Amino acid sequence: QLQLVESGGTLVQAGGSLRLTCAASGTIFSNYAMGWFRQAPGKEREFVGAITWAGGRTDLSNSVQGRFTISRDNAKNTVNLQMNSLKPEDTAVYYCATGKAYDSRSNADRRRYGYWGQGTQVTVSS
Repeated sequence: QLQLVESGGTLVQAGGSLRLTCAASGTIFSNYAMGWFRQAPGKEREFVGAITWAGGRTDLSNSVQGRFTISRDNAKNTVNLQMNSLKPEDTAVYYCATGKAYDSRSNADRRRYGYWGQGTQVTVSS
């Protein structure tokens, strides 16, 4: 059974940094995408970025490009989302997801992902 658990969400001031971690257990194929999504109150869940489980390729949305990075820790079986220069509009519940092959044409499509974590709350104060 594949399980994902996010952690690291908290309250942070605008301009600050935060690192989220997604811990994975179960069988994940090396070509799978590990996606990060976020959902603010009253809004649809939106794509933040993705990385291959093998760690070789990444994909980031335009809204976070240059501020966020995604990395893979092979030793810990985790995927990290490093968030810098945070803005109040980054406030959301952040989810990691997997269950699809990495494909930059479809990484942003949340319907393609079959496994989701429970989410972790990030609040950025102004």
